[in-house]
Amino acid sequence: MPIVQSNYKPPFWAKTSFVSTVFSGLARKVNGIEQSRERITLPDSDFLDLDWSYAQKKSDRVVILLHGLEGHAQRPYITGTSKLFNDNDIDACAVNFRGCSGEPNLLYRSYHSGATEDLDIVVKHILSKKKYKEIYIKGISLGANMALKYVGERSDVPDEIKAIIAISTPCDLKGSCDKLLSLKNKHYAIRFLGHLKEKLKPKLIQFPNSITVTDFNSIKTLIDFDHVYTSKAHGFKDAFDYYDKASCLQFLPNIKIPSLIINALNDSFLSPSCYPVKAAKHNPNLFLEMPKYGGHVGFIDKRNVYYNESRALEFVTGL
Repeated sequence: MPIVQSNYKPPFWAKTSFVSTVFSGLARKVNGIEQSRERITLPDSDFLDLDWSYAQKKSDRVVILLHGLEGHAQRPYITGTSKLFNDNDIDACAVNFRGCSGEPNLLYRSYHSGATEDLDIVVKHILSKKKYKEIYIKGISLGANMALKYVGERSDVPDEIKAIIAISTPCDLKGSCDKLLSLKNKHYAIRFLGHLKEKLKPKLIQFPNSITVTDFNSIKTLIDFDHVYTSKAHGFKDAFDYYDKASCLQFLPNIKIPSLIINALNDSFLSPSCYPVKAAKHNPNLFLEMPKYGGHVGFIDKRNVYYNESRALEFVTGL
């Protein structure tokens, strides 16, 4: 499919990557959304918390929302989409990944960019309700990689899944990690690492046979975190094995349902390899939109409805 021409024009003050990214992450507020929590037990005895919000009238359509690294279902980029879709007669199921709902998860493992086994459980749980004829999945950053990997790695995608929307997608996890470790992104990397290490601390006490204080103290960068924890806790040899196997880039040619990727060209978190032009040109189901502006999940637009949210709605209703 040819590359999609973007019509996104941000306010003049939101053209820089830093301003749009930081404002959207720290200053945006979304009001008028009510969520109700459902906890599901996973086959390995752990749990996921799903935060539901509903259209005013009974709906047979639902969007599954997947947050980014160290996010949760109350982040504005999740609640903004929930509200817009609810207002347009589509229910929303916002997934909190393991350990991200305000309560530590029960196992040593947690979540990662390629943990599609948990997404599959959520999809099957929703289908078991026998309520929804159409399911859309919208992922943000880490969640975007997961969504695309999910539909690209399997031949048994349920017929009810009609579309994927992937925003600010780190299609190549190694490339994205390298960008985050660059000097200009140091402030972001420090913030992410601080959150990750704080969440890992209790596991030192819970699982002393899995991680030691020496291991923990050796974590100085995000790649160290993936070497010491992410890879080992989730069955990979090391960080590089994790990046290689969990990146969605390799699965994009196999996608067989309409999938929209919106990656801003000024997203400082994304390497050139995160813009899958070749895959989009050769796969009629893959739509790649590369706005000039937008930063990382910072597509600020009018009336507090962000461009990526209105485009997601437009994409699923236009199928």
